[in-house]
Amino acid sequence: MAKEITGLNNVLIIDDDEQVCRFLSKIFKGMGYDVSYELTLKQGLSKIFSDSVDILFLDVHLPDGNGLEAIDMIRQHPFAPEIIIITGDENVDGAEIAMKSRAWDYISKAGSSKNFRFALERAVEYRRQKKSRHQKVPISRNGIIGESRVIQKCLDQVAKAAESDIPVLITGETGTGKELFSKAIHANSKRSVAEFVVVDCAALPERLVESTVFGHTKGAFTGADMEKTGLMKMADKGTLFLDEVGELPFDVQKKFLRALQEKKFRPLGSKIEVNSDFRLICATHRDLEGMVKEKKFREDLFFRIMSMNIHLPPLKERGKDVAVLAMRHMNRQDGFFPKNNCIMSRAFLEELHIYDWPGNVRELHNTLDLVCAEAGDGATLFPHHLPEYIRAFNIRHKFKSRGSDTPAPEKSALSSLGSLETMPSLKDHIENTKALYLQHLTSLTRGNIKESCSISGLSRGHLYRLMQQYHIKPNADS
Repeated sequence: MAKEITGLNNVLIIDDDEQVCRFLSKIFKGMGYDVSYELTLKQGLSKIFSDSVDILFLDVHLPDGNGLEAIDMIRQHPFAPEIIIITGDENVDGAEIAMKSRAWDYISKAGSSKNFRFALERAVEYRRQKKSRHQKVPISRNGIIGESRVIQKCLDQVAKAAESDIPVLITGETGTGKELFSKAIHANSKRSVAEFVVVDCAALPERLVESTVFGHTKGAFTGADMEKTGLMKMADKGTLFLDEVGELPFDVQKKFLRALQEKKFRPLGSKIEVNSDFRLICATHRDLEGMVKEKKFREDLFFRIMSMNIHLPPLKERGKDVAVLAMRHMNRQDGFFPKNNCIMSRAFLEELHIYDWPGNVRELHNTLDLVCAEAGDGATLFPHHLPEYIRAFNIRHKFKSRGSDTPAPEKSALSSLGSLETMPSLKDHIENTKALYLQHLTSLTRGNIKESCSISGLSRGHLYRLMQQYHIKPNADS
């Protein structure tokens, strides 16, 4: 099969005729390739710059643009796909433009299906040879921890980004490590000997954004007691990192776009333009595309900084990386908390895997620091050391995942409160709730003491005493 021989199997079709897309998809899938298609140029370009595409079949006439005119934009991708133009008319001028733009081939839709097969096979062979000349070089991970498939994909994109100077947009939830990945791109690029300059757009007062980025002269505004070099100039020959670029004020975006395109700008109060050869990397947790639609972010700037997109996965999608990150953090030598000698039990690590970590890696690190500080130096960490909100989340998750039909203990307890006349005392209510919880727990675990201890965070002795107190047998409902 083609994918077994070459390892290059991602084919994308961009054509507004869905019948053509399905016809070609059937042919290429029969040859062993992974095929997808988009019906508009915009959706197709988005896929090219966010996914790995090896071969592109591109229509000329699309509802939102001309395929031939998009070739130059596609070529900006550091690993641009091999482009095969497909057209319903046999325009010689179009064919000439395609060849001058280094498209692989120019095929009429009216031709035989063999033409498409041969074009694909030849393009794949050419790409295989080209790829073999660029053997994968190990990159400096710059502190990036994890071996999951999703992180390896992001690291591959880091390596590609480091080979060129095109702008990169790193997206992902708060705490996923966007600045860490941007530093890795810089560290592996030819600009690594120069400065990596960070601009936190969210932390800058709106009135100071322009002067901070572009700099200012003495007396440019009230309080400008001396001349100040802007961060954009500081990044000359190096990398400028705009963190939370979605917070960049709308009126500054136009000036920034010009500076990005021409690599020159005018500091506030100055009549002389300043040059700066910087590489731009941006990061955001916001939906910039949605902001563009709402007219809160300039469309031209969005497409300029979106030349390459690296989307970082949330921690809950990284599988065993959670344990790796936890162990590495526990063995660190620096940080606000000093290295401790706490030991994570297997049950503790299992609980870390269950929680969904909405704050991602940052929340994981903060939780471990807190747990170790409270447990004390040298302690063995068990589930009951975790914050109550994490333990509560994990218990709900376990109950839900087991699909039990037994009513949730909190619901049963509330329904037992009854009317004002039958309302129990707080002490009796707490005792009833404990009993219901233990009955439900032992029912779900089928009386397995080890598993019950792991879920509840109780020691074996404490659990036995409670079960004896509430007359619950270890093998209840087994």
